[in-house]
Amino acid sequence: MRKISECLVCKEMYYNDQTEIYFWNPIIAAVRDGEFLQQAIDSDVTSIFLLTGSLLDVDKTVTLCRERQKFIFIHTDLIEGLGNDFGGIKYIAERVKPDGLISTRNNVIKSAKELGIYTIQRYFCVDSLAIHTGIKTIEQTNPDAVEILPGVIPRAVKQIGSCVRKPILTGGMVVSKEDVLASLNSGAVGVSTSCLKLWNE
Repeated sequence: MRKISECLVCKEMYYNDQTEIYFWNPIIAAVRDGEFLQQAIDSDVTSIFLLTGSLLDVDKTVTLCRERQKFIFIHTDLIEGLGNDFGGIKYIAERVKPDGLISTRNNVIKSAKELGIYTIQRYFCVDSLAIHTGIKTIEQTNPDAVEILPGVIPRAVKQIGSCVRKPILTGGMVVSKEDVLASLNSGAVGVSTSCLKLWNE
């Protein structure tokens, strides 16, 4: 059976070369617990979403990932001790130097963009109003990419993708190859998952 990373999926090309490099393997390791970091680093994924850690160890994590040629994106909302103000984001950008930042917060996305960092804005699509509000916010914050959660609602991927014309990622509740393919076939360029068995698909 072909690996997911080898599957050709028809996508509209709303993304730049940077996005294409980061997500050429559409499976993204979402590391929610530090004990799984090494498995993510040892896996076939090219990109890692760090959803745990503290300001005391995040620089070491970035270094470990870089040593193994992995792209690393830090979810700033989930890093202990990190202020999500401009100063905190500037510290991460200039001292830690990840490949990009993930956040649900508009001010973080705006600050990161000012500092020239690749940005991924995360949205929880709980109902149709959330989708409508999300589209308006994305137009204002202008992130480099958007991650939609949960990742098992293809209709939302299509709807948001067609409105915001940004690369769409999905995540949350993705536990099977079928879930991944459904997202990719709906137009997502990548799928983040904490399901270890998918990291080598």
